[in-house]
Amino acid sequence: MTFLWLFIVSVVTIIIVIILLMRYLRTEDRRYEEKNTQLKKQMTSNIAHELRTPVTSIRGYLETLLACPDLPQEKKQVFLERAYSQTLRLSELISDMALISKMEERSSNFAKTDVDLYEVANEVFFEFDEKIRTKNVTVENRIVPGTLIHGNRTLLYSILRNMVENSLKYAGDGITLHLQYTAFTDKLINLTYYDTGSGVAEKHLERIFERFYRVSEGRTRDDGGSGLGLSIVKNAIAFHGGTIKAVNRQDGGLQFLFSLQRKADA
Repeated sequence: MTFLWLFIVSVVTIIIVIILLMRYLRTEDRRYEEKNTQLKKQMTSNIAHELRTPVTSIRGYLETLLACPDLPQEKKQVFLERAYSQTLRLSELISDMALISKMEERSSNFAKTDVDLYEVANEVFFEFDEKIRTKNVTVENRIVPGTLIHGNRTLLYSILRNMVENSLKYAGDGITLHLQYTAFTDKLINLTYYDTGSGVAEKHLERIFERFYRVSEGRTRDDGGSGLGLSIVKNAIAFHGGTIKAVNRQDGGLQFLFSLQRKADA
């Protein structure tokens, strides 16, 4: 029964991925028909490449199970768990693709309110509490309670969540995660988020916000990410009227310098 259920889930997930992929590509065709031809081709290739790995894995596991019904039960369970893990990767990829598409094409659907950035940051750190404790990570949320951003809570959460997740995946153990604001202007608040980990080679800093860009081949796939996290961060910050830049800290670690629109009556 478990095998049948997971098999159905896997097939349905693949069908949904194909439908969403075709819809996404049709949208890209309309938007970039005249001026981004090369970008469109590269994007199509990247998406197909990202989808190919989990789909191929799922197919391989399921074909083995169907072709070898006499496999030991424990071996079947391992294959089922691996196939299910790949369906989760596909689901994450679908969600991230949909979020980017929505920000670019239907940004008016994201309502703006006054959001307490301190509370959002605490919620993000709480989400990763178990991993933070396991990896012996220190958290420094230096945002003052009541720091209001005029924006969309879901997107603000996504900005901080993807930054923190990136640090926890790649920066190493025993690091510090630090978030604070550095300056206010009439319209914007300037912030910094950094970890004290291994940092990134300088040649990659200008490209890490590109969709599916990898600092090293296989890095995102091995860790189960969609490869779209920092691209979502850049788009969400642009939605909030800000900009973002990545730099390596002098004392070690990757640092993001970014800005967000302040509350509406500022």
